[in-house]
Amino acid sequence: MPKIVSIQVGLPQTLGTEAAPNPMDQRWTTGFFKQPIAGDVWLSYTNLAGDGQADLKNHGGVDKAVLAYSAEHYPDWRSHLHNPNLPYGGFGENFTVAGQTEADVCIGDTYAIGSARVQVSQPRQPCWKLSRRWRVEDLALQVKANGRSGWYFRVLEEGAVKPGLAMVLCDRPYPEWTVAHANHIMHHNRGDRAAAIELASCPLLSRNWQEKLLKRGARS
Repeated sequence: MPKIVSIQVGLPQTLGTEAAPNPMDQRWTTGFFKQPIAGDVWLSYTNLAGDGQADLKNHGGVDKAVLAYSAEHYPDWRSHLHNPNLPYGGFGENFTVAGQTEADVCIGDTYAIGSARVQVSQPRQPCWKLSRRWRVEDLALQVKANGRSGWYFRVLEEGAVKPGLAMVLCDRPYPEWTVAHANHIMHHNRGDRAAAIELASCPLLSRNWQEKLLKRGARS
């Protein structure tokens, strides 16, 4: 049974210098820097207590209330990035989850975690801030290429959660739509309009992904 091995939260902060010659050092505002918590934390319909996003147009909201990332990916990333101390939360996630990866998680999966209940809404699409955080220019592109994206939860029932809790699978209505499969259609099978429309028809996929896929499917 998968479980949450670490929970991270953090509020937006502004870093860097406006006129820095290196783009990696220029001013930016981000909620990417999250710190682990030890005890109970309240999970609401929009986020964890103490957590926030800087870009509310592209991050946050009910379909992206919580970001999860597989703990299984960290050994490879630590080796690949030559960073043996890369901490949980290093990919901006709230929940670091042991016991599952994108190949094991499906759109619409519903989990009981403590007194809360959450549902998988979409894969995570990494943005430039991931690259900026670790000063690796193509890191977001690497994540898209290898599919180690993580996934988002919407919250069906608010409640208290904490590290160490099991994630009890309550429902899996769409076993055919793993996060890995959805990632492949979105990022690697872009010319297959029928596949895009089929994925968009999954009613528990986030509205944002549905709209993007339907636009692709409608192209002549």
